[in-house]
Amino acid sequence: MSRIATPSALPSSPLRALSCPSTVLLLACAAATLSVAGCQKQQAADKKLPVLVTTQTVALADYAPRTSLTGVIAARTLNNLSFRVGGRVAERLVEVGQHVDQGALLARIDPQEQESDLRSAQADLDAAQAQLTQATATYQRQKTLLSQGFTTRRDFDSADQTMKVAQGSVEAAQSALANAKENLSYTELKAGAAGVITARQVEAGQVVQAAQTVFTIAEDGDRDAVFNVHETLVAQAPSAPAVTITLLSDPQVKAAGKVREISPAVDTASGSIRVKVGIPDTPAGMPLGAAVIGTVSAKAVKAVLLPWQALTSTAGKPAVWIVDPSTKAVTTAPIEVLAFESGVVVVDKGLEAGQNVVTAGGQLLSPGQTIEVAGAGQ
Repeated sequence: MSRIATPSALPSSPLRALSCPSTVLLLACAAATLSVAGCQKQQAADKKLPVLVTTQTVALADYAPRTSLTGVIAARTLNNLSFRVGGRVAERLVEVGQHVDQGALLARIDPQEQESDLRSAQADLDAAQAQLTQATATYQRQKTLLSQGFTTRRDFDSADQTMKVAQGSVEAAQSALANAKENLSYTELKAGAAGVITARQVEAGQVVQAAQTVFTIAEDGDRDAVFNVHETLVAQAPSAPAVTITLLSDPQVKAAGKVREISPAVDTASGSIRVKVGIPDTPAGMPLGAAVIGTVSAKAVKAVLLPWQALTSTAGKPAVWIVDPSTKAVTTAPIEVLAFESGVVVVDKGLEAGQNVVTAGGQLLSPGQTIEVAGAGQ
């Protein structure tokens, strides 16, 4: 018969289990394994792998700071046209945006009143001429009788005076007739110069007063680019900067301009100064009201151009990572930024020609860490 183990043959407590040789051996092996793993992790931590980065060799380049602003194309000369006489507008012949030639008829007012004045002036002239004819005949008759001794000197002088008064009346009537004809011509409003209608203030049937603006015409010729510029930029700009004008909708359309007029006062609403840039031989692709970009370049200076990814900070100030060519270790170098361009940082001070700057991968670096340059040795 087989023996059945009794409870007295089994370990009665954990202390008795630990006293077993096999159990002690297992614990020792586990402790050795943990110790080896810990040493391996410590060695991996002590030996960091190089970080793969890209670098750029520092080189000085000419940098010309540029300032760009958006403006609009405007006419250099705007004419406000109006009737010289008042009346009811009988006809309007043009629309806003329409191009008109010099002398083109734009609108007409009812000429009834002016025609009546013209007829009245003509009648006055006819009457004055009739009186002059009669006075002249009387003068000639008195002159003949005086030479024959059949009239007195007083009658002759009276006839002479009457004739001169009649001549003055004719001249006055002729002047009134000329004014009436001129007023009749003023019932038609014509363009004084070729250009584009930019605004109108009347409709047919409306009663207008003399000198009331009816149309505004932008005369043909060279155009202006108008910009609202901050006063600090105006103060810092050169006296006569060259301005490059670029059409916003089509950058291929460009023109060279020159500052023609600077407003002497600051606009209280926008806090800016209006600057007009003349554009000689304005391209046909720059119509009135077109949006343009005006660019002014300052005098070129020596600077270092780096991609924006190279920028980091140290103690809250701009810096870059510099690579030691012998040890491949990196350190931070504070810099002074001259300007920020699209995708580019312009460095003024802090770098020397020939230094290697990390341009990508800098976010993974720490001072003293070694790096590996991407593409090196290929």
